[in-house]
Amino acid sequence: MRLIVGLGNPGPRYARNRHNIGFLGIDEIARVHRASPFRRRFQGEAAEVVLGTERAILLKPQTFMNESGRAVAEAQRFYKIALGDVIVLHDELDLPPAKLRVKLGGGNAGHNGLRSITASCGNDYRRVRLGIGHPGDKAQVHAYVLNDFGKAEEPWVEDLCRAVADHAPLLAAGEDASFQNKVHLAMADRGWDDVKTVARGGPSKN
Repeated sequence: MRLIVGLGNPGPRYARNRHNIGFLGIDEIARVHRASPFRRRFQGEAAEVVLGTERAILLKPQTFMNESGRAVAEAQRFYKIALGDVIVLHDELDLPPAKLRVKLGGGNAGHNGLRSITASCGNDYRRVRLGIGHPGDKAQVHAYVLNDFGKAEEPWVEDLCRAVADHAPLLAAGEDASFQNKVHLAMADRGWDDVKTVARGGPSKN
């Protein structure tokens, strides 16, 4: 059993924010793999899905970002899921737009959702870092992550979430390197191998 968590803020106001790309990825996994309907559980919205040969719980905490760990800890305890089988999808300022990296443990880089999960559960969970780029000025970060993706960004966001969903069985199987490589190749095939960040206008294709 895996617990796959997407990070974001609840409600329509935040639905298309850059900070909510974790929710978008979870929704696409659920759609592609025909998960059960999401229902309110564990201070979040949870669904069950089979990814390849692995059963997984998909979770979108509804506690707001900085309290995400409460929902994750509750689901983890209920299903008795080892911390190494918890996978968290989240936005990553330090990766270029449309890029993805998978890592186990590590620092939280100022991400309030990761900080909350680490405080509630421990640090050695797997992170799927979904690159959104950096606005170029630390003072702009708060507004940048809490603004919606621009029209020019939507195509790569959709393609990245679809690639994550298509190859999610590899992630569930613990084949992180293969998953990362498959997503990278899929994005390159779709022409998203060189996306530049424009501080005020958001990421755009070079």
